Amino acid sequence: MSPIQSSAHKAENQSPSFSGHNAFRSDPLLKDIATDMPRGLRADFETVGKFVSSTEAQDLARIANRSVPELRTHDGSGNRIDQVDFHPSWHALMRRSVSIGLQGSVWEGRREEKGFAHQARGIRFYLTAGLECGHLCPLTMTNASIAAIMAAPRIEKSWAPQVVSRRYDSSHRPAMQKTGVTIGMGMTEKQGGTDVRANESRAVRAGEGVYRLEGHKWFLSAPMSDAFVMLAKTGSAEGEALSCFLVPRILEDGTLNGLRLQRLKDKLGNRSNASSEVEFSDTYGFLLGGEGEGIRTILDMVTLTRLDCALASAGMMRASLAEAVHHCRHRRVFGELLIDQSLMSRVLADLALDVAAATALSLRLARAFDNARDDPAEAAIARLMTPVVKYWVCKIAPSVIYEVMECMGGNGYVEDRALARHYREAPVNAIWEGSGNVMALDVLRVLTRGKELCEVALQSINKDLGAAGPKTLDVLRACMAVAESDEGAGRLLTEQLALAAAAAELTRLGAGHVAEAFVETRLGGAWRSTYGMLDARFDARQIVDLLYPPAS
Repeated sequence: MSPIQSSAHKAENQSPSFSGHNAFRSDPLLKDIATDMPRGLRADFETVGKFVSSTEAQDLARIANRSVPELRTHDGSGNRIDQVDFHPSWHALMRRSVSIGLQGSVWEGRREEKGFAHQARGIRFYLTAGLECGHLCPLTMTNASIAAIMAAPRIEKSWAPQVVSRRYDSSHRPAMQKTGVTIGMGMTEKQGGTDVRANESRAVRAGEGVYRLEGHKWFLSAPMSDAFVMLAKTGSAEGEALSCFLVPRILEDGTLNGLRLQRLKDKLGNRSNASSEVEFSDTYGFLLGGEGEGIRTILDMVTLTRLDCALASAGMMRASLAEAVHHCRHRRVFGELLIDQSLMSRVLADLALDVAAATALSLRLARAFDNARDDPAEAAIARLMTPVVKYWVCKIAPSVIYEVMECMGGNGYVEDRALARHYREAPVNAIWEGSGNVMALDVLRVLTRGKELCEVALQSINKDLGAAGPKTLDVLRACMAVAESDEGAGRLLTEQLALAAAAAELTRLGAGHVAEAFVETRLGGAWRSTYGMLDARFDARQIVDLLYPPAS
């Protein structure tokens, strides 16, 4: 081979592989949030952080997303089986994530997690989301399902131990014969979508607490699950109301429960996970809660899934930006490292502020979940801020990850890196479990029906925000006044609440220059529509190095 040919194939001015580090240790903000947690939990976070950054884990994630699930409706003899097949890489990711409790650790009551259960699981979930989000979908629903199952104590007694089991069992057997189960969800129908009150599926009482269902679901998430939390109408035509059911996929005698999968959705992202359309008849389900209490029952489950949406989006943003910073520390353009060029450093710093805010805000919500039972103020914060956090964190993720992609140029646009996977995945969390308008309507619902809850949240923001608190409260109260008379202003109020709460949490955490820059640029009213708008008052390079410290 000639010298010219040889040099042409020599990879110069390329960043080294972004693997082998520890995603927890290299995240100063996350470590600060975990400071007050027991040493054993912090050791767990380090273990997770090491795994998700390993070459082995990255390969599992890549293969799982390229080897998409396949639906087999019938076996070779023509028997209906309605089975979804997954690549072994998917099962490996599921096995690992179940073993660390992502499917139900908040319900275990472990002594070392007392007072931190949602936060501890939240950190593990956030770190894992930076690896691969598709397999987290069934684990989110499994964890949240207990909130609905608890409405039926008899069902809870038999099903809860299977849900919280840290043993992943993918066998196609009745749930009570397995070492652990996963739970899916079926709410939306073709004619209704978000408007679940338009559901047409029906359920007729077949025995004590047992009903026979008939209908369809337009999106049945994770169709390989062992059971599904579903809505269907009960009662007479004059007095129909939605009720909530736990519907097993396989009955106790080993026969299928009438759930006929029509097809798997061909989705933009979330490729490793299966989502399906399903029709069903003579399908049996257990009533959760009372007849007509379906929406109230399933909303307890939905609230937990919304927290996971925010955590996953924050985790993807953090992992994406960490790789971009790594790239910019090694890539030379026009004779200088990208990280040393002011336009690039300001873009990275601006992105880093939003990613830090999303992380702090999501885990602040997890803390409110932990404290809500014993502290009415925290319960009020959890009620108001769940839609606020879900709205803002999930909505900024696509634009953040796109800008990260631009920082890396063509290297960020190819499927060889995790960044492309994160970018395709990013929109789903803003859509799933309530899009932006649904979240804004939920905030307005609190404003009109429980204004005192808003006041509790505002006082918490004021206390944590320090000097910027009073002026920020004036802005928030003005937004509330507008939104009370103009429903169309719901997004304005929701975003302002998110920015204020994020600034307050960064300040409370003692994030110093990071908090100051976020307050000045996000609450100061400066015009901005893209990233890189920091001015010279802020040391962009310092912000980047604080949040993404160089490898030692």
